Amino acid sequence: MSETSLPKRTFGSVGVAMVTPFFEDGSLDVDSAVALANKLVDDGCDLILLSGTTGESPTTHQPEKDDLTREVVASLKGRGAKVMAGAGSNDTAHAVRIARGAQANGAEALLVLPPYYNRPSQEGVYQHILAVTEASDLPVMLYDIPGRTGVKLDTATLLRLAEHPRIIGVKDATGDVASGFIKMERTGLEYYSGDDSLNFAWLAHGASGVISVAGHVIGSGLRALVTEIDAGDLPAARAEAAKQRPIVEAIMGGGQGAVMAKEALKLLGALPSATLRLPLVGASTSQIAELAAVLRAEGLM
Repeated sequence: MSETSLPKRTFGSVGVAMVTPFFEDGSLDVDSAVALANKLVDDGCDLILLSGTTGESPTTHQPEKDDLTREVVASLKGRGAKVMAGAGSNDTAHAVRIARGAQANGAEALLVLPPYYNRPSQEGVYQHILAVTEASDLPVMLYDIPGRTGVKLDTATLLRLAEHPRIIGVKDATGDVASGFIKMERTGLEYYSGDDSLNFAWLAHGASGVISVAGHVIGSGLRALVTEIDAGDLPAARAEAAKQRPIVEAIMGGGQGAVMAKEALKLLGALPSATLRLPLVGASTSQIAELAAVLRAEGLM
């Protein structure tokens, strides 16, 4: 595939929604976060998303988000990877403060989602996202994940938001790929797969990239997947996607990627602790054993 026919990639092509490391007592472990971000870049990732859902954003506070962003940004300077920060809340004023803090501490982009739980109208969704977007000068990627927010980003709302010069992309985790492909065409926005099981489908249909949770473990494989699709080698890409499937299922099959991603990183020696903050709880002994068996079978342990 020629360079001119490749999709536009303002945010890179292989992103990871990074976990937030904690010490055993639950306090923020910034040094481990810095080390993990650099490991992911070494593996081929060119976008690190901080303080997303996988980063346990609902249970990290503004000073922690600021420290995390500032230190990871400083450590990745000159490495060719962007740092994006999540700015999600069901309180618009709170989301605005998160966005401003992210920019002040060096984030290069924002991930903005509809308010969750309170289920506003589409006009409310539009006004919320517009307010958060206007709170900074950063490029924005929207996050369409109705399974968590309880509200969809309708096509009409996406078309309105796409008119904003700094709303550039969408992370799609709707599971409705047929509708997603149509939205990608109609809005002209850069689309990113937000569902690891659908990475191949999205990329093969012209998506700009992926923002992965399984990428904590298979970052190099995701880089290979993107490279093969860019080259037009669909058989090789299909084989790579099939190779990744057991890891994707082991980490994402239970529906709580933050838990299993941390356990996988601990098993692989890339994270000293798999500590989570309530209401998330650690994996069971049997779940960890099953995960370890998959990692061994795939030659990672």
